[in-house]
Amino acid sequence: MLEELLIHKPDDPIEFMINHLKQNNDDAPRICVLGPPASGKTTVAMWLCKHFNAIRVSHETLLFKEVLMQTEEAKAYKERNQKIPNALWANLIQERLSNVDCIKQGWILEGFPENQEQAWMLQSSGIFPRHVVMLYAPDTVLIERSGGKRLDPLTQEVFHTTFDWPSDPLVQQRLVEPEDLSEQEVSKKLLEYHRNFPEIFHIYQKVLKSINADQPSVDVLSQVLAFVQTRHRSAAPFTPRILFFGPPGSGKSLQAALIAQKYDVVNICCGQLLKEAVADNTKLGELVKPYIDSGCPVPDNLVLKLLTERLNALDCLTNGWVLSGFPRDVKQGEQLQKAQMNPNRVFFFNLPYESIMERLSQRRTDPVTGESIKEGHFKVNALQDLTGKDDMTTALFPSPAVLSGRGRRK
Repeated sequence: MLEELLIHKPDDPIEFMINHLKQNNDDAPRICVLGPPASGKTTVAMWLCKHFNAIRVSHETLLFKEVLMQTEEAKAYKERNQKIPNALWANLIQERLSNVDCIKQGWILEGFPENQEQAWMLQSSGIFPRHVVMLYAPDTVLIERSGGKRLDPLTQEVFHTTFDWPSDPLVQQRLVEPEDLSEQEVSKKLLEYHRNFPEIFHIYQKVLKSINADQPSVDVLSQVLAFVQTRHRSAAPFTPRILFFGPPGSGKSLQAALIAQKYDVVNICCGQLLKEAVADNTKLGELVKPYIDSGCPVPDNLVLKLLTERLNALDCLTNGWVLSGFPRDVKQGEQLQKAQMNPNRVFFFNLPYESIMERLSQRRTDPVTGESIKEGHFKVNALQDLTGKDDMTTALFPSPAVLSGRGRRK
């Protein structure tokens, strides 16, 4: 929405944004499929349209399937065997993509833009793709492919006599050879494409992926789909809301403390939060205290109330938070989601069962601070290295700095 606002600069920004929210579908695909002749652009574009239920826009659809304001003018150039001007192509594309079906369902732009001027004109009209697929293959392969290309005049699907021949006899009978299939014509188009390709690559390099078209179509389509389903990470600032999962002994608490210290976010451990509520004698703490004293699990509704209250505190809302110890199951995760406490980063710590048992068997807890530390960290030699003291008292009762991990030898 901000991108559209900066491009169009409307007199009434509020009304413009309201209309944008009513009309635009920001999740709809906006994809360009580019490449030299016979690289498979049409096959890829039509397959993406079927997969996403999007609208395919190409030379053929703009000239022969759409009734646009400047269609007749473009056809006139075509009939005179003259090159259609870039500005005319840009106007046709802009008019087509502004229709409701393209806005709602998204669009797959096949073969556009063809050069730098077209790309600039589309950008000035507010048309910028989220993903650009650039197909490539050796020229010898492309020239060979062009000779076997066949077109279905009803569906506009492209087939090949060697690589992709239809199994339906009716389809086979109605296939026709596309125009300009001579080797000389294909070589001329390839030369023009190679001349324009570097400029287009430079414009779309941040959203572009080159895919080798000289491989089975199934592999090409799988690579294209994997790319267009990725979301580009925004550089806009955001409040971190981090969730750590993992079995006991996986290091969630330690990593949460390190993350909180490095990025200045609030470290929230669910177990520690319950103990603090009991120690502070809050209303929720009084309800939680009997469960903690008896060693029984605290009901989810009480934990969620306490957690919601803490996550809605000013420091969490402004600095962000890292949460460990909750949720522990699917039901708790659904409750957290209903409370609108959705994380934007989730990490799962995984390690073998043997490592978990080894870590837990060597874990010791400081009764004063409640911090846990591995038994191996209490060795006298290590503590001498850390503190510079040869005192047995120091070895048995390390300082809080040692317990917290600061200065620990790697």
